[in-house]
Amino acid sequence: MVRSTPTFTAERLAALQKSYNEAGQDHVFKFFGDLDDEEAAVLFEQLDGIQVERCNEFFDRTVRNPTAVEGGDKIAPLESGSFASTLDGSASADDIAAWNDEGMRLIRANKVAVILLAGGQGTRLGSSEPKGCYDIGLPSGKSLFEIQAERIRRLQQIAAAEDGIAATIPWLVMTSGPTSVATQKKFADSNYFGLNSDDVFFFNQGVLPCFDLDGKFMLEQPGKLAVAPDGNGGIYEALRLSGALDWLHERGVEHIHSYCVDNCLVRVADPTFIGYAALRGAECGALVVPKKAWNEPVGVICLRNERYSVVEYSEITEETAKQKRADTEQLAYNAGNICNHYYSLDFLRTRVPDIEAKLEHHIAKKKIKHVDLDSGSVTEPTKPNGIKLERFVFDVFPYVERMAILEVHRQDQFSPLKNAPGSGVDCPETSRSDLIAQCIRFAEAAGATLETLPEGREPSFEISALVSYAGEGLESLNGKTLAADQLINSLDDVVTV
Repeated sequence: MVRSTPTFTAERLAALQKSYNEAGQDHVFKFFGDLDDEEAAVLFEQLDGIQVERCNEFFDRTVRNPTAVEGGDKIAPLESGSFASTLDGSASADDIAAWNDEGMRLIRANKVAVILLAGGQGTRLGSSEPKGCYDIGLPSGKSLFEIQAERIRRLQQIAAAEDGIAATIPWLVMTSGPTSVATQKKFADSNYFGLNSDDVFFFNQGVLPCFDLDGKFMLEQPGKLAVAPDGNGGIYEALRLSGALDWLHERGVEHIHSYCVDNCLVRVADPTFIGYAALRGAECGALVVPKKAWNEPVGVICLRNERYSVVEYSEITEETAKQKRADTEQLAYNAGNICNHYYSLDFLRTRVPDIEAKLEHHIAKKKIKHVDLDSGSVTEPTKPNGIKLERFVFDVFPYVERMAILEVHRQDQFSPLKNAPGSGVDCPETSRSDLIAQCIRFAEAAGATLETLPEGREPSFEISALVSYAGEGLESLNGKTLAADQLINSLDDVVTV
């Protein structure tokens, strides 16, 4: 329904137009007089929420006058002793147990929270829903959201079993404009996957205007500014502005685990990682996995100008990517970044606000649908015609004083969902296969065997995260031969052959 009167005053409109005029962006009002009251109100509210001068500053600093590093960037691999590894006995079993014990102690004390980066849609997967709603084809049919929620529930159960006192791991979910409503509806319709709704906090990442190549804001429609998410690095400002950091502080949280929704193997609130970082007194931490090959298209954590940084695969030469450590045959640049991070709450509350002002944006040239200002018609470009600015979550790394990097097995903790079904790499089929393979390893480590299937047929075997978080508690499977096609929701209902 069209409103009969606008929701803004003439004075507010004049002031807003003046600020855009002074910033050289007043063209966004070109079609304002042609809009009906409802359309005008929507555009007004959108433009009023943009800090126009700040956005201009971002474009100037990133595109027109990027900061040049004197002498250029100097890239170096991580030194062998600068991080710990759970691979091949590099860390002792006693060390790993101590890290896990510390993490569980913090969870029992209600000092740990989790942040989920869930702003992505399932478009590449052929789904219009948020990516977290996607079913990768497990026997249970569970979505990524449900798998991860049940890992939180299982950890809370393990922690409570120690002393009989309930433990709570708050779950903060960062959504985007396109995923916010659908994500919250999924949680509500699913009764928060068995979690207490009071322990779940939703917040939205920010957006920035899309720029043309000359730095002018673009209109998606005559009554709508073209905007894009400000990248997963927008998490820091979004946490602060949403009140999430204050919410965590009031609950007594001190340690945070952050991860991306598209990893079906993520150990949510990973006690080993949290304990490792906490015992090192770290401000920030990162899990890494060894690269599959020198040319795997993944960013690596290394040193840039003697500070921790993530260097994208496209930023280093083939010669550099192939370098090996002098003492081993391992790649020198081998610490694959999997967007799995630790933060102290103190770091996010006290240091990051000052760091944010120093962070640079990254340029993404895109084909952006826009309104032609001369004709008023919507144009679909055939080549990149605009710029989206974004920050990455790891952009804070160079400013971290105490960093904790832990290398883990890829097969245990990383299986990303990026590509369409049938693509063969980082797709639903590989995610399903990797999680089922992990469940089989859990059972075999407990002393069970899986029935032999005809050659070429894969098992459909799943152990619910509510039964086992990381292979613990499966002693009753010892000596049993398990049916290859089953979902284990309870150790009392295991199918044997």
